[in-house]
Amino acid sequence: MKSFQLTNARIYTMDPRQPLASSLVCRGGKVERLLAEDPLDSKNSLDLGGRIVLPGLIDAHLHLRLYAETLQYLDCETSTKEDCLEKVAKRAAVTPPGEWIRGHGWNHNHWSSGYGTAAELDQISPHNPVYLTGKSLHVSWANSTALKIAGISDQTPDPPRGTLLRDENGNPTGILFEEAVNLVENIIPSPSVEAAAESIQRAQKELWKIGLTGVHDFDRELCYHALQYLAEREQLKLRVLKSIPAKYLPTAIEMGLRTGLGNDWLWIGGVKDFADGALGPQTAAMLEPYQGSSTNRGMPLLTEEELLELGSAAAQGGFSLAIHAIGDQANRTVLNALEKIRGYERDQGIKPLPHRIEHLQLLDPVDVPRLAELNITASMQPIHATSDMEMADKFWGKRTAYSYASQLQFQQGARVVFGSDAPVENPNPFWGIHAAVTRRKADGFPGPDGWHPELRVPLGKALEAYTIGPAAAGGKSGQQGSLAPGYWADLIVLEKDPFSCSEDELRELRPSGTMIDGEWVWRDF
Repeated sequence: MKSFQLTNARIYTMDPRQPLASSLVCRGGKVERLLAEDPLDSKNSLDLGGRIVLPGLIDAHLHLRLYAETLQYLDCETSTKEDCLEKVAKRAAVTPPGEWIRGHGWNHNHWSSGYGTAAELDQISPHNPVYLTGKSLHVSWANSTALKIAGISDQTPDPPRGTLLRDENGNPTGILFEEAVNLVENIIPSPSVEAAAESIQRAQKELWKIGLTGVHDFDRELCYHALQYLAEREQLKLRVLKSIPAKYLPTAIEMGLRTGLGNDWLWIGGVKDFADGALGPQTAAMLEPYQGSSTNRGMPLLTEEELLELGSAAAQGGFSLAIHAIGDQANRTVLNALEKIRGYERDQGIKPLPHRIEHLQLLDPVDVPRLAELNITASMQPIHATSDMEMADKFWGKRTAYSYASQLQFQQGARVVFGSDAPVENPNPFWGIHAAVTRRKADGFPGPDGWHPELRVPLGKALEAYTIGPAAAGGKSGQQGSLAPGYWADLIVLEKDPFSCSEDELRELRPSGTMIDGEWVWRDF
């Protein structure tokens, strides 16, 4: 096995035993040793010219295939509904009749006229089915052609765990909430495994360029098949922890799968389910009504009893849970169930499984310490705070003192991992780091101190949440997340030092090199 050295660098190892180094020796795709000074022997070495080296960053929550596909979709994250409609009209003008028009990213809370309608899309796209997913991925907008293909009419009942928005006459308006989106999504032709793999292969190149060497994926079964396809052909060059949708738990157990099973490139994570919806469409489940309403408490999607049943079956099969929870009611329900599941694990002699809560956007104060007490990972996306702050203030009011509060979880001693929820947000980890550290938007809003400045995260902790945190949550401590002997040689090279640059510069950091398994997958120096 050939070895090589990276020399003349400032290496932040994320390893408390040796936090800093000047040189790194790699052999066989792993770190062999780190040196405090540059070696005299310069054979097979690359002089980094004083550049910064960090462990490769890990996005602990994204939807890989969907992100890959949305790179080809219309960008519907516009300031007005009219701008969004104009984009659809332009795409319709060059799309053959009958072909689907897809878009993503709209947010009606930013549009003065509110939700769109099927009729508005019909006027500009009469010959194509149109389907546009909202930014939260918990609401979508379809035209009449798409609704007709899906068999949706005024006689269509709301599905379990979903709602069709209707006009005063009971006719669907084209807006679908939560699992009602599946009425349309299930009839849109799916790409082949080969096509899905090709789109993921293209997307991983974009992820390398922003410093990601690993991801925790929460996409569905087609993504898993596509990842297997790539891995079998040695074309998967991201480390991927792959979740399992809850409906497949019995099949997964029957197949002998379990959390942690896999190889160095693709391994099984937890069982994913949804306890509620999202803030944007006001379907996140709340203890008290949303501001401006006396009755709307969102949309609970799982009861404590249902979660306990799921968690018990999962634990018997060796699976952890990864439960989506946004509102304070949903998070309490999940925590109550996880407390009982921990008891079940003890009673059954099952080693505590690495359960996690995804998003954790709002907690009641009494629930803040419970993740640390129960050893539950807080999987959070700091960029959600800067995207959602105005909506959160509008709909949650004073409750925002405990929203998007990763710093409170750090203070309690919980394991915190950061991600992007891409394509909900841009997967650039430096945007997430900037959001965590400053609690400010890219333009500086709401001011120098940020939104709820008491919840700002120290830079070192933010980096932990993109490195050693997700490595541990993914069962890869000792292999991933640090640069130490025996660990994978997954790293990035930066031109600026994040610990000495300004806070505003954090958002603009870009790797000039990304190495995975001891090989450069991206380099421009």
